[in-house]
Amino acid sequence: MELWTSLLDILILLLAALLLGALCERLKQSAILGYLLAGTLLGPNALDLMPNHRAVATIAELGIALLLFTIGLEFSWRRLRSIGPIAIGGGTVQVLLTGALATGASLMFGVGTRPALVIGSVIALSSTACVLRLLVSRAEIDGVHGRHALGILLLQDIAVVPLVLMVTALGGEDSTSVVQIGWALAQAIGVAVLLVAGLFLVLNYVVPFLLGTEQAARNRDLPILLAVVTAVGAAWVAHKLGLSPVLGAFIAGLLLAESPFATQIRADIAPLRTLFVTLFFASIGMLANPAWVLEHWPTVAAVVAAVVVGKAIVITGVARLFRSSPGHAIATGVCLAQVGEFSFVIAEVARNGRLLDDSLFELIIAVTVGTLFLTPYLVAVAPHLARATGGILSKGRQTPHTTDEAPQRLDEALSDHIVIVGFGPAGQGIADALVRRHKPRLVIIELHAKGAAAARSYGLRTYIGDAGRTEVLEHVRIAAAKVVVVTVPDPAASRQIVAQVRSLAPQAAIIARARYHIYGPGLTLAGAMVVVDEEQEVGRRMASAARRVLRATDPAP
Repeated sequence: MELWTSLLDILILLLAALLLGALCERLKQSAILGYLLAGTLLGPNALDLMPNHRAVATIAELGIALLLFTIGLEFSWRRLRSIGPIAIGGGTVQVLLTGALATGASLMFGVGTRPALVIGSVIALSSTACVLRLLVSRAEIDGVHGRHALGILLLQDIAVVPLVLMVTALGGEDSTSVVQIGWALAQAIGVAVLLVAGLFLVLNYVVPFLLGTEQAARNRDLPILLAVVTAVGAAWVAHKLGLSPVLGAFIAGLLLAESPFATQIRADIAPLRTLFVTLFFASIGMLANPAWVLEHWPTVAAVVAAVVVGKAIVITGVARLFRSSPGHAIATGVCLAQVGEFSFVIAEVARNGRLLDDSLFELIIAVTVGTLFLTPYLVAVAPHLARATGGILSKGRQTPHTTDEAPQRLDEALSDHIVIVGFGPAGQGIADALVRRHKPRLVIIELHAKGAAAARSYGLRTYIGDAGRTEVLEHVRIAAAKVVVVTVPDPAASRQIVAQVRSLAPQAAIIARARYHIYGPGLTLAGAMVVVDEEQEVGRRMASAARRVLRATDPAP
């Protein structure tokens, strides 16, 4: 009977999420707001229409595991390494600095030392599930600020383990020593290494052996079962080992991304992921207490504002410390300016350890849910705010420099040159095609030192700078360029660069890359003469391959 009651609760919650999510989309807002609102209205602190809400919340935890699993499928170890030092270094500095500042601010307001440390741990984390879901849906996960946000979020997920250990120790006996905490942390790291090794062996040797036959390849059910078992199994094992379940799911997806089943799995589990992710966001909404928030709304509003502004400033500073441009640093900071879902775990551990009283616990929950409600707006406004303020912060400091030791300037008489913006795989492919006949005319603009080094290995004139800035384009005499090829995958950045180039070089032929079909018209309006639509190009190449196969296999007429 309890099973059917729980299923009814899930049905009611999904129906409310459907209606409110559709209403939010109708109002041109993120559907996530509707999911959060559905949980808030139906939860135990409002209408209380779900007596088994704890069971629903437990099931909903699978949502974030599946979300991180599918995001892991989009990455490979090589792509993850390309995020750079901001993932480990920047993420570590951000967690420590944000935690320290939040702890200090709490002490200034009269909070005890141990509760202040709990508050610092809570505020140090951002929302992996919410931010990545929004970045993926907005096709910004491949942008610079999207990659930086991903790197910092993954480090935060790793930091959940030591933070929970620390809070547990603070709530335990006074005799708990630093050595004991360090030993527990070392054990957690060792267990994490064993988990990665075990998943690597299973996914690279056992799974290919079982599913590598021709008969297994034709069975569409097996990849779905593989995905569910891998994602849920990795999350469960990580949980049992005392690690973050979503970290286990992400690592499993990352390892499975190298397999031939990755593409099919991404498509097959999308509906299942949508179901559980919706339940997850609704379950977060259920934690909110509207009556308490209304009674203490000035305090809640002040703390929410302080958290959002403070975290945005700290993360922006950390990103700048790791050589991110001002605009991308601001976008990263704004995207991660909320309190994350794992903060609920830390707050619950602290309350069980009698480190937080009821009032402080309610405040933490209210602030966390409040910042999550703001997250869709923060992620949406981040690129626009970065463009508006990045120019001010970087004015006078965005003059590009060549990768040669001595600064160079383009010959003032040079004209009809070819400018390639971005030297990733697409830029390198263009260089491969043009370097033999047009090497003296090629000029590369690359934002990152690694890409610039690759361009330098071709012997090309290379400048490090943000092509979205007028100063950078003027420095490479863009007005005299004959062709400008924009290869950056971030649609917002690409559109901005195209518009800047068109305003400075009306006669130049601009060729732009559209990662997805929906962004093609925007690039054309911005001034691109030719837009290479990746989705259409893939279709043409596949059709051409199909015709060749048919010509080779069909009997002659």
